[in-house]
Amino acid sequence: MSVDIALTARRVPRPMRLSVFYDGDCPLCQREIAFYRRRSGAERIRWIDVASCDEAVLPAGINRETLLKRFHIITESGDVISGGPAFVEIWAQMPVFRPLAWLAKIPGATTVLEGSYRYFLRFRPRLQRWVS
Repeated sequence: MSVDIALTARRVPRPMRLSVFYDGDCPLCQREIAFYRRRSGAERIRWIDVASCDEAVLPAGINRETLLKRFHIITESGDVISGGPAFVEIWAQMPVFRPLAWLAKIPGATTVLEGSYRYFLRFRPRLQRWVS
């Protein structure tokens, strides 16, 4: 007696590497996140719209107002990173941006990214009005 065993391939989802907290009410942020979400690697990132998500989804110890003012991520290991360095973590997950993540390892690069991000935040409200 022969037994036919049919093996079926199952795609096992890869674990989420990052949780990204962004301001879904910000037109600039919406466009930027949409841009990232279309890239390879984005499927392993949990994208959380802080403006409309349930309070229970927010990370412990960080309120919604803080998350809306500044870009934050939580890594797989539970580290909270914000600003310029948070973008580097996203870039590292997406093949097309990995060279940027690699360049960010140059001494002083994350300091420049953080300074640039802080500068951008000063103009963000005006830029939002132009985009909306």
